[in-house]
Amino acid sequence: MPRPPKPHTISVLAFDGMAPFELGCVVEIFGLPRPELEIPWYDLKVCAESRGPLRVVGGFTMQAEHGLDVLKNADTVIIPGANVHHPTSPALITALQEAHRAGARIVSICSGAFTLAAAGLLDGRAAATHWKYADLLRTRHPKVHVNPEVLYVDDGDVLTSAGSAAGLDLLIHLIRKDHGANVANTVARRLVVPPHREGGQAQFIEAAVTPVEEDDGVTRAMAWALDHLTEQITVGRLAGEAHMSERSFIRHFKRQTGTSPLRWVISQRVAASLAMLESTSVPVEEIGAAVGFESPVTFRHHFTRAMHTSPSAYRRTFRT
Repeated sequence: MPRPPKPHTISVLAFDGMAPFELGCVVEIFGLPRPELEIPWYDLKVCAESRGPLRVVGGFTMQAEHGLDVLKNADTVIIPGANVHHPTSPALITALQEAHRAGARIVSICSGAFTLAAAGLLDGRAAATHWKYADLLRTRHPKVHVNPEVLYVDDGDVLTSAGSAAGLDLLIHLIRKDHGANVANTVARRLVVPPHREGGQAQFIEAAVTPVEEDDGVTRAMAWALDHLTEQITVGRLAGEAHMSERSFIRHFKRQTGTSPLRWVISQRVAASLAMLESTSVPVEEIGAAVGFESPVTFRHHFTRAMHTSPSAYRRTFRT
């Protein structure tokens, strides 16, 4: 009988003085068995330069089962947020470089981008980090193209995310890349998080929480749009659903989402097309119409702009 497929191995770094949230997210998403999905899940290994006990923010300690040697055999390496004022050790730099040369996918969360940059893995690449550290990363590593506006950057074999919670967005994105939209959506629902958040870090820079009225017109308009993606959606119609003037609606929408109403609608239409491309043989032209694009040309244009590939190429990747 054929052997079952080898599970995708993920190694995540633990270190003395770390905050536990990002490591916890990695463990929750990739370390928790999910037999209900009926697919080979990930094999997670927590590693550290020193196996411990490691002091963790919050007043407790932990011990890693593995050393840095597991990085070179990992399919994916994840580096949580690091202390930007502490230099990256030569041993970790060497281990990351060797893992990357061996073909591992390298991922950082929040200030973990500084660790990747210290290893030279971000030279000439676009990268994300927490908006608070964007200027420091740009100054310290001028070869890195820092994008302070996005929640995460997928540069193929090296991926970086913004602040800690944006790590969740990137980790769900990894599942989408590995197993498709349906599996990613299922995991997101179990975590009670959105499978994809719209907007970038701009919505969080000025104020972490924006006061929202009890009867939130923007949310009401967004819910209406999701139920009517196949129809013609204009700013005027959305503003009407929100019971606002167009100018006021655009201002409130930008403040709450970090993007414009029509850009958000386009992104929702692209997102709605993914599952159809992955799981059906419906022609691309019909899928575009089914999610509300006026023409196949418009669908291909916006899909390529959002996903950095064509609908047909995306379908071939997941169907293969």
